Amino acid sequence: MAEYLLEIGLEEMPAHLVTPSINQLAERMEKFLAENRVDFESITKFSTPRRLAVLVNGLAEESEDITEKVKGPSMKIAKDDQGNWSKAVLGFSRGQGVNPDDLVEENGYLYADKHTPGVVTSEILEKVGSDVIEKMNFSTYMKWGNNTLLFVRPIQWLVSLYNDQVVPFSILEDTASNVSRGHRFLANNNIVIKNASDYEKDLADNFVVANADVRKEEITNQIDALAKENDWQMYLEPGLLEEVNNIVEYPTAFIGSFDKKYLDVPDEVLVTSMREHQRYFEVRDNQGDLLPNFVSVRNGNAEHIDNVISGNEKVLVARLEDGEFFWREDQKLKIEDLVEKLKKVTFHEKIGSIYDHMGRTKVIAEKLASHLMLSEDKIEKIDRAADIYKFDLLTNMVGEFPELQGVMGEKYALLAGEDEEVAAAIREQYMPLSADGELPESEIGAILSVADKLDTLLSFITVDLIPSGSNDPYALRRATQGIVRIIEDKNWDIELDKIIDELYPLRINGFKYRNRKAVMEFIRARVAKILEGRARRDIIDAVIATGSLDIASLTENAQILTAKSEKDGFKESVEALARVANMAGKLEGTPVIEESLFENDSEKALFKAIQAVNIGENAEENIDNLFDLAKPISDFFENTMVMTEDKKLKNNRLSLLSDLNNKAQKVADFSKINTK
Repeated sequence: MAEYLLEIGLEEMPAHLVTPSINQLAERMEKFLAENRVDFESITKFSTPRRLAVLVNGLAEESEDITEKVKGPSMKIAKDDQGNWSKAVLGFSRGQGVNPDDLVEENGYLYADKHTPGVVTSEILEKVGSDVIEKMNFSTYMKWGNNTLLFVRPIQWLVSLYNDQVVPFSILEDTASNVSRGHRFLANNNIVIKNASDYEKDLADNFVVANADVRKEEITNQIDALAKENDWQMYLEPGLLEEVNNIVEYPTAFIGSFDKKYLDVPDEVLVTSMREHQRYFEVRDNQGDLLPNFVSVRNGNAEHIDNVISGNEKVLVARLEDGEFFWREDQKLKIEDLVEKLKKVTFHEKIGSIYDHMGRTKVIAEKLASHLMLSEDKIEKIDRAADIYKFDLLTNMVGEFPELQGVMGEKYALLAGEDEEVAAAIREQYMPLSADGELPESEIGAILSVADKLDTLLSFITVDLIPSGSNDPYALRRATQGIVRIIEDKNWDIELDKIIDELYPLRINGFKYRNRKAVMEFIRARVAKILEGRARRDIIDAVIATGSLDIASLTENAQILTAKSEKDGFKESVEALARVANMAGKLEGTPVIEESLFENDSEKALFKAIQAVNIGENAEENIDNLFDLAKPISDFFENTMVMTEDKKLKNNRLSLLSDLNNKAQKVADFSKINTK
């Protein structure tokens, strides 16, 4: 068994590209070895802002031998009239590297037993440059010099080491060797890696903590020690910790401070200044109150750390000065004046202004409130929130710190004397901020958020700005997922399709929605996406095919049916209901059932059983009641000729099945469920 080290030395990469890049390199190396039939035990990943490396452990010294049976020509064309092998057979044999006489006949065809011997692993690894590195894909590329190769950042060096032997390959002017480089400032020199297994230690000796997990743990431990020493509470936000970890090779945590006067500015402003703009961790006391300190991580050792601290403090103070100034100046502005100015701020050139968007959102919010039968007091608050909820976009603070939109709106609204629920809704309108982000707590905030996102979806699809492939510049998928998640979270008993239908006849501020079909397909696709992992895919398709967009019911039906799919009787019940669905589709016209036309007891029994089924609010009871019809349905089909030549009898029986199918379709299209 052997070890193989591959390192790509680069100019500094943006922090957000480091982790996905090393993950991709490891995946491509694993795929490369599998395709070349080379066994290995594991792959260890190493990454810093200026290097991506993998160490393949337990590597086989040669690829696996394989013997495979390859199908050749038919015996019908195997020989000519003189009994000699035909050109087809000779060509096949030559291509497989076997003697024609060694071919084996089987089921009327000739087969070759082709043996492919293993190849020395070090020879296979010579292709790693072209087959692994050059095939990597990135969201951001760079081109350097007159080269044609595009990569995440210019390549500076390459290491390719099989145990203690260099495996040669080249990319542009860079030829792989066993020479790496240490920390840019603390050990700016070449490092000769004598053996692949020495890599991590050799770099550590030159002030590079190459393993990202080890480096992150070291950062965490250093900060925890500072917090314990000062009796502080520290929250290491995962995204920030990941980013900080990916901008250093040798971490040293340190403490900085700022004037207490800045604590009069809202915490969100201070935290945003520290986290988003300076990559600092905020510090709190044991009561959770913000302190005039911060913790940062230097890419280096503790030498001259006082100068580093001083420099970081100066940069932060400049940010805090801006925040304090904007906080003071924004309080002089009036909400009504800012809302009026939104008439001149474009939402989208094809759709109109943000003010217009707010007007449509208000109409949708009122529709939602009506369907939810909210009180007049709640509706008044919803109307007020919808009238003003984007005003903070024109404040100085949000102009400088866009991350605080909504957050500052809530604070300024409270200072202006707005109702607390109205103010909270201004903040909650943006929730969720990510696929699994926090959802609005208040009912008003949830309604405003859904209404805002729904208008965004409807208006962009109206002007044919529909996402295609992975392209979604207006984040319509995220908005739709937010709508579905909020409705599900609040357990609202509303049919979103009916609300949308009520909006399409309207003309709001000169704007009329179009492309309803595309909207419904788009929403159903997001519902299906959210249900993945919670229900079987065929069952998801079956419940969505009902046409309803009662999110709570769709979700509940899909989950209950998935649970029941593991139980006895599921197959028989679904197949019976699926047969009903298939036959019901043959009815032409409106279903009309005449009891007097029933000719046998099975018809009467099924009719009576159907009459007893009422699709109500209890999803599990609905499904159980439908499943209980499996025997009456089976008896009906066994004793009744549905497609009889007697038209009256045929239509009556199809009407009976149609009546049942109409009830079943409120739960699922059972014909789409796989029972095999």
